Amino acid sequence: MKNAIRKISSFSMALVVLFSTMSFTIDMHFCGDTLVDTAIFSKAATCGMEINRNTNPDCSIVKNNCCDEQQIHFEGQKELKTTSELISFEQQIFVISFVQSYINLFYTEQQKVTLYKNYSPPLVVKEIHKLDETYLI
Repeated sequence: MKNAIRKISSFSMALVVLFSTMSFTIDMHFCGDTLVDTAIFSKAATCGMEINRNTNPDCSIVKNNCCDEQQIHFEGQKELKTTSELISFEQQIFVISFVQSYINLFYTEQQKVTLYKNYSPPLVVKEIHKLDETYLI
């Protein structure tokens, strides 16, 4: 149980570090006011109605483009810095001892196992301790 909790917590902390350092871009393509496509890590697919001005540069008629592309960029953390140098060695010892004593609150002592509990004692034929007693007069 303890190993399973430790593995789950270490895996979740690794995921937190991974996602906090990862940068990614969300690319969205709008045709008018309608969202046509959304893509993460790649370019969004277009609707095919965008105007390519490079095909006929001599054309004097200018047409408005109904398509719009937006990008949302999430920048991750560039450097990870451990915080162990922010607290002194004595404070680290205090934190470790506090956590260890808190964990030990939940452990119970194991009961002593008696192996002879289910067996009855032997029958007494003679009281030997009475026979071997000597009295000083």
